[in-house]
Amino acid sequence: MEMVSSSKRVLRKTRSLCPVCMKVVEAEVFVDEEGVVRIRKTCDAHGYFDDTYTFSDYELYKWAEAYANDGDGLKNPRTEGRNGCPFDCGICPNHKSHTVLAIIDVTNRCNLRCPICFANAAAAGYVYEPTKEEIVEILKNFRRNLPVAPPALQFSGGEPTVREDLPELIRAAREVGFTHVEVNTNGIRIARDVEYFRELMEAGMSTVYLQFDGLSDDIYEKVRGLPLLETKLRVLENARKIGFGSIVLVVTLVRGINDHQMGDIIRFALENSDVVRCVNVQPVSITGRIDRESREKMRINTTDFMKLVEEQTNGMISVKDFRPVPSVVPISRAVGALLNKRFVEFTTSPFCGVATFMVKKSDGSWVPITRLSNVDGFFESMKRVCEDVERGRRLRAKLRALLAPRHVQSLTLAKAILSVVRRGSYGALADFMYRVVMIGCMHFMDPYNFDLDRLQRCVIHYGLPDGTIRPFCSYNSIHREPFEKAHSIPYEEWLELRGEGTSS
Repeated sequence: MEMVSSSKRVLRKTRSLCPVCMKVVEAEVFVDEEGVVRIRKTCDAHGYFDDTYTFSDYELYKWAEAYANDGDGLKNPRTEGRNGCPFDCGICPNHKSHTVLAIIDVTNRCNLRCPICFANAAAAGYVYEPTKEEIVEILKNFRRNLPVAPPALQFSGGEPTVREDLPELIRAAREVGFTHVEVNTNGIRIARDVEYFRELMEAGMSTVYLQFDGLSDDIYEKVRGLPLLETKLRVLENARKIGFGSIVLVVTLVRGINDHQMGDIIRFALENSDVVRCVNVQPVSITGRIDRESREKMRINTTDFMKLVEEQTNGMISVKDFRPVPSVVPISRAVGALLNKRFVEFTTSPFCGVATFMVKKSDGSWVPITRLSNVDGFFESMKRVCEDVERGRRLRAKLRALLAPRHVQSLTLAKAILSVVRRGSYGALADFMYRVVMIGCMHFMDPYNFDLDRLQRCVIHYGLPDGTIRPFCSYNSIHREPFEKAHSIPYEEWLELRGEGTSS
């Protein structure tokens, strides 16, 4: 790989935010004297800032960059370009990707008061809770996206299960066309009430997106304020009781708090693969005014995640077993070209996240899919399928697609992949996902490491009652607080109207 000189080198120019006033400023992604990739910017009013980039290892940065796949955005953006990115989010015509995962915050109320949370009614002092009618309109708005409507939806918050009409919302999402509906939850209610868990499943819930920060209560006490390990384990047991097999363990990764447990969490997921489908790691975002030295102590990124996994699994999963998210774009494009149908494409920035799939062998051991297949060769075959279709060689394209699973050594896995390529259906994809456990990391941005080039390629979007659709990182960094305040009522007033106690 290319070596880095001892002097600072600019890798590319972008734009970012002043973390104090949120003004858009020019920025550079660069390599410092120690070979660390960083992002720097200067605000006229608040001075100079620089921070470690999400891919801080230069070689990994260049490796990820090679997997970039740009999208073509929405044909029907909801806002115009007036104030410039990221203040036109809605989504504006400058956005380069369409929605892959739609998110709706159904409340900012919660039954916990986590120290690291950015969406809590008690802490914020107001209640943001769209009505059922507003949520249905948001669902319909997402499904109007062109050229392709998102098939996947997440109900988030706050804590969605504090809403008594959550089963109705899940059914509504299914009725308007979402094939995958997940609920982002701390698990408290579905741990305590197995029949409520069953009600959500029968309403059409596809996946439980379970907050899961570790395997010891000291971690939960620090991050969530309570010992919650037993609660998390009970969620898995309740899933078994009702025959629910799709739980994602969502780990908020914090340096010095739970970064020593990455290997243990992965092993736990594999041991519970009858109900666990994925480990999704999210390095903590840093908010508020904080000096560089303190940020460096807290900051943990995608490079760190990949190396921690290799170290703590003793090489069972290595850094080279991961691939950036947009690496899979050729698959959806090839399947779409063969079936004359448009599918969602993960055209996010290559620096947003990475993943691999773990496959269980006949002897009971687990290996990354990269040890059983030439994944890059498969991706290249899918690119050539698209090229053949574009040149009018459909028969050659079909034959190439049928032969593409030759890159996979496992016959069972090859058959599952071939089914996805031939059918292009949610059922075929679900069948594949039930044969593997995904290990992934998505590093969401905060104002210190904000990169507008990344933002414009975001595929995870919030839907809001005003008809706008906003990228994840701009909404949480810029838009959330003013929007929620404008569409909320004071917390104490909400309690009085409902006659409820202060625990919600």
